[in-house]
Order: sequence, then C-alpha cells, then structure tokens
Amino acid sequence: MKNVGEASAAPAEEITTGERSTRNRVVRSVLDHGPSTVAELAQRLGLTQAAVRRHLDALVADGTVAPREQRVYGARTRGRPAKVFALTDCGRDAFDQSYDALAVDALRWIEQNAGGEAAVAAFARDRIESQAERYREAVEAAPPQERAAALAKALTEDGYAATARKAPVGQQLCQHHCPVAHVAGEYPQLCEAETEVFSRLLGTHVQRLATIAHGDGVCTTYIPHTAPTAAEDEAAPRAAPSAPSTAPRTTSRIASASASTAGRNPA
Repeated sequence: MKNVGEASAAPAEEITTGERSTRNRVVRSVLDHGPSTVAELAQRLGLTQAAVRRHLDALVADGTVAPREQRVYGARTRGRPAKVFALTDCGRDAFDQSYDALAVDALRWIEQNAGGEAAVAAFARDRIESQAERYREAVEAAPPQERAAALAKALTEDGYAATARKAPVGQQLCQHHCPVAHVAGEYPQLCEAETEVFSRLLGTHVQRLATIAHGDGVCTTYIPHTAPTAAEDEAAPRAAPSAPSTAPRTTSRIASASASTAGRNPA
C-alpha cells in the first residue's frame, strides 16, 4: 500500500511519520471492513474517537475517503442514520491494482485469438486515434513553430507530463510519464501507434529515440525542423525593396586608378 495523503497540493501541516502510519491504518481498516463509523474505527484501531475524526478530516480533504449516510437494511430505528466513511476511487488507487496485468492479458487474448500482431497493432491505432482528435485541435490552433509545445501541453493533460525543448536541428518532445508503460513493454505496438499519430499531427516524419517502456527514463521523440509551406512562405513578412542609390559611382573609377598605378614605384 502506498502512503495516503502524499498527493495533497498544500497540506495544512507537516505529517509526521507516526501520523501517516496511523492514517494508513485508518484507510486499511475501511478497506478491510467496508464503510465504517467513527466509533467502529476507534474500537478496531484502539484510538479515541477524537483522534479518528482528526485523521478522517484529513483523508476527506485529500479525497481518500468520503462521508455518507449508513445504509440501513430492514426496519429503521428512530433518529438519523449514523455517518460512515467509505473509500473513494482515489483511495482505492493507493492500494495495489491489477490493471496492467488485465490489459496485458486482454492484448494477449487478442493476439492469440483475433488476428495475431496485426490485430494488436489495429487496436493500438484505434486507441490512440480517440485521443488524437483532442490533440489535433490544440496542434492546429498553434503557429507552426509552437506546435510541438501545444502537443506537449495536450499530452500533459492526459497524464504524460510532457515538455518540448529545442534540439540542435529540430525539437524534442519528452514524455516524463507513461500511464501504459508496463503494457507497452510487452506490446510495443502501443508506442509505434503513438509515434505515427505524432507524425501526422505535426506534419513531418518524427523519430522515437527512447521509451520508458524499454527502460529509458523518458519517452523522447525527435521532431526535425521542416521547410515552410507555400502558404506559410507567402504569409511571411518580406523586406521592403531598397531605394535606388543616388550616390555618385566613384568606386569603379577609384578601382581603375588603383589598378593603373599598381606595381609602380612611388615618385
């Protein structure tokens, strides 16, 4: 289990190791026993109800648990139902998941039963195409020299933590995180389809230099500089024609005089 509460944008106070450990125990107890009241948590963990409430307040603030009314089965008693605290999707993400294994198993089934590697490649292309529509809008709205940066920003919004930077003869698109790295390590068709989409979006051949899936620290794509299109060249500002010179043309006469006296000894 990961430490909960670490992703808070601006924690109100520094969390000590002991507090984090207790907070993890609270979350684990909710996972193991389901939605729980303050009294139930206090009894299971050997804490005071005040201490449990303090930890729950912090967990609610960072989105790990959420309060709700306790479901009552059978006849209701008088009074309002007790409030219970349940894990959110974010809270469940703090525990080990098997999504990567599930995705690999699904792709393996496609490969073995639905057309081999070509079927996997078709799935990879279809998957990235749904994302590409959003990226295309961002890229096409940017000037040509800023399209790599626009693509990086769109990728970042999808969790890729991407940046664009200048290279000696082009640019590099760097993705510092890959949500599907473990799956792509076994099925590189995911990376290949992504590279094809980048090439189409940017209107030039691109080259994948490194990938997280293959053990590199960053997914790096090289984007060469491209020559401006005819429309872009037409729209580019042009220098105004220079006015004809009115200065007397003495250069040629001086040059002729110099040539006629060259090699003579001074008088």
